Amino acid sequence: MPPRKSNTLTEAELRLMKILWRRGDSSVNDLVAAMPEGEDLAYNSVLTTIRILEQKGYVEHRQEGRAFVYWPCVAEQEASQSEIRHVLSRFFGNSRERLLLSLLGDEDLSPDELQRLKQAIQDAAPDEDEGAASEVTR
Repeated sequence: MPPRKSNTLTEAELRLMKILWRRGDSSVNDLVAAMPEGEDLAYNSVLTTIRILEQKGYVEHRQEGRAFVYWPCVAEQEASQSEIRHVLSRFFGNSRERLLLSLLGDEDLSPDELQRLKQAIQDAAPDEDEGAASEVTR
């Protein structure tokens, strides 16, 4: 039985997507040329990977002359959220609390990062005073 297909991005797929998100419309030759130094991929590897991305629904193409030009049809933010949901489901039982507690338990967390996380939590919390005020005015 073949392995189940995954809609998450492999490292090679993510590298190509990052190039497409940055550059926009690109041929396979453009993608090969835009690979970061030391992360070179052969033309055939890029072609295979971009075809997989198209099967997964991350890119689309059009033909220009003899070449196909690819573009991302999934925004970077949307792909990022999808990956986070995947990790949340696989490792944290869909519990954002467990994910956040795991992040907070990381010894490499700097005081600045911790402060930004605290601020983000405070900003995301519903304003209880505002809710009480709207109840009073009803």
